Amino acid sequence: MAKIREIGDAELERFLAVVDEAAPRANMGGVAGLIDWRRQAGDTIWLLADQDEEAVGAGYAVSGWHTPPHRGIAGALVRPAARGRGIGDQLRRVLERWSAERGITELDAPVSEEDEGSIAWAATRGYHEAGRNSRMVLDLTAIETPTVEPPPGIEIVTWAERPELAEGLWEVAREASRDIPGQEETDVGPLEEWLDRDMRGSGDRPEAVFVAVEDGEVLGYAKLSLSEETSERAYHDLTGVKRAHRGRGIAAVLKAAQIAWAKEQGYAALQTSNEVRNEPIRHLNQKHGYVLEPGVVIVRGTIGAS
Repeated sequence: MAKIREIGDAELERFLAVVDEAAPRANMGGVAGLIDWRRQAGDTIWLLADQDEEAVGAGYAVSGWHTPPHRGIAGALVRPAARGRGIGDQLRRVLERWSAERGITELDAPVSEEDEGSIAWAATRGYHEAGRNSRMVLDLTAIETPTVEPPPGIEIVTWAERPELAEGLWEVAREASRDIPGQEETDVGPLEEWLDRDMRGSGDRPEAVFVAVEDGEVLGYAKLSLSEETSERAYHDLTGVKRAHRGRGIAAVLKAAQIAWAKEQGYAALQTSNEVRNEPIRHLNQKHGYVLEPGVVIVRGTIGAS
């Protein structure tokens, strides 16, 4: 049996060492990213599983982060050499109990689609596929800087240039977030809550938020998330366009603006994650030269107090 214990900020490096070995593609954004995730979420727990004075497993759960009140996000990760000892189940039970105490009845867990063993392990415990996000990467060193040519009447600006557009960005997010397959229940929350959670994180910079404006109205925006852990790769966040203005080429020009900015800033690659059912954005990324890398399966299970 491993000793499962809750940890604080001081042990996050040990936590990440386990995560990096158990799920190399997880990309939690380093210590700063974890702390910022906790700030954005309603509630958070981090766990370490120790055996013979070695950290062999890690677990986390969050509530109130881009999920409806009855659903949380969690993960139980075990170093490959320590699997088969029941450590994953120990972590799972603690995380499920913690979540149930907060009124959560469903948990979503991301698992690499390469990790068939973990997907099967989750299935035997009642967690089944609820969504699948492909990872797509663009090698910026292999392409020319695209031309940014907005449709007639539309201007592309950055949020840094037009900070007064915050409410318009929020209105786009409220509409576009619900149109992502699997996120139909998404509620971005009130304006200030959304700004604090989604737009003012440690990796958020207003000069990396590109906005399509027509006659003073925000029609869409595209946001990049930047990691303090690396200056090589930047990450796509939400790209959203109001329903009434889709089909006008707005998403395409916003994508071009992101690519051009990232090249100018010296980034080597851009990475995005697209739900496999989101055909329009996947097609757009493929047109720009993004290539597939192994993605993530979201498994979902129903839980109860135990």
